[in-house]
Amino acid sequence: MTKAILVFTFSTLSCKLTTAQINKDTIKPNNWTNHFQFTTIVQSHSGFNSKYSGDNSLADNVETGATTVTATLFLGRKLWKGAAFYFNPEISGGKGLSSSLGVAGALNGESYRVGAASPTVFLARAYLQQNIPLGNTTYENVTDDVNQIAGKIPANRITISAGKFAIGDFFDDNKYAHDARSEFMNWSLMGNGAWDYPANTRGYTMGVVVELIKPKWAVRFSSVAVPRIANAPQMEYVISKAHSETFELERKLNINKRQGNIRLLLSNSISKAPSYSDGLKAITDGNTFLLDVISGKAENNTYGGKKFGAGYSFDQELTDYLGIFSRASWNDGMYATWAFTEIDQSFSIGLSVKGTRWKRTDDVAAIAIVLNGISAGHREFLKAGGYGFIIGDGNLNYSSENIIEAYYNAHLSKIFWLTFDYQFVNNPAYNKDRGPVHVFAIRAHIEI
Repeated sequence: MTKAILVFTFSTLSCKLTTAQINKDTIKPNNWTNHFQFTTIVQSHSGFNSKYSGDNSLADNVETGATTVTATLFLGRKLWKGAAFYFNPEISGGKGLSSSLGVAGALNGESYRVGAASPTVFLARAYLQQNIPLGNTTYENVTDDVNQIAGKIPANRITISAGKFAIGDFFDDNKYAHDARSEFMNWSLMGNGAWDYPANTRGYTMGVVVELIKPKWAVRFSSVAVPRIANAPQMEYVISKAHSETFELERKLNINKRQGNIRLLLSNSISKAPSYSDGLKAITDGNTFLLDVISGKAENNTYGGKKFGAGYSFDQELTDYLGIFSRASWNDGMYATWAFTEIDQSFSIGLSVKGTRWKRTDDVAAIAIVLNGISAGHREFLKAGGYGFIIGDGNLNYSSENIIEAYYNAHLSKIFWLTFDYQFVNNPAYNKDRGPVHVFAIRAHIEI
């Protein structure tokens, strides 16, 4: 596996339901759904000042032409009443800038799906979903969409999803910042950066999600597998000793008759991750095995890693063409990052504008700011020359990692979008001795 270990971001296509009017026969029921997406991103970055570099540093010279490609087939079949099975084969290839190393808020949200530079076919999702009506519920129409079969579903329901999926399909959604195939590309804008999102290298896991859904609110809980090795394709199935649970409370908002959402998220993971204090001791003692465990090059012999985190996601429509969003997240930062990326605190805020005012209704322009940070133990480990699986310059002059991202997504035909993206990264990998860096990208996206 190349070092383009990019974990996963929340570039996952959301499984949130698209609803039509309640109790209106506006949707023709179907037994099948099939959709397709193709996305390619080409990125370059400027040269920048650097006092030193390490094994996981972003290259300080000009880099051009870093390319990722993904293509996904979204298939679904209705089974018995209220049940469906979804199956998503996917192909990916390429790599991110500097093999996606050197920036905690990594620069290409599609790169986490790239486990190898050469194109590889794999199974992204395969899960069973069952809707259970509650009480004397009304029913609402849902349209045919990605991993969604057209028909009626109960407005008050329990939904159980079990199998292989991306947990970001169900949790930490945001209307304006969730999908690297059509919105922001930076990892810490696709989801809560400090949520050590349980998944394999390509962003998928095995487990179960249970949702209690009402018209104005929802509660979700999941229990899923974690990687055996930091940011690795192999998952750990000794469930009694390694697992991850996530809880989310979602509330729909109505401010000045405009729709919005707020989601509160709690997570807790148990894994083989060593603590950063053990990592510091390993540097002193020359324990290369434990250092390899933290950097994702070796499997630990013992369990005991723990990571607790919390976060929120907020989005609110302000006008017919303008929306605002924000996220904030935190984890305790005592144990090594195991699955997503090396962020222990994160805050983001941004604006999204439809092209209505310049007569390009389906175009979108957006801008956001992100502030990322790490715990004191994490800082000391990097300062002493330690490496995680995504950052590490061999030294550290600490400051928060600050990112601005702006994009323009042009809808050029019924199925084709072209995006121009710019990111400014100050203190990449939390290091004042390196940067700032300017990152430019072009993204082509087909959706059928």
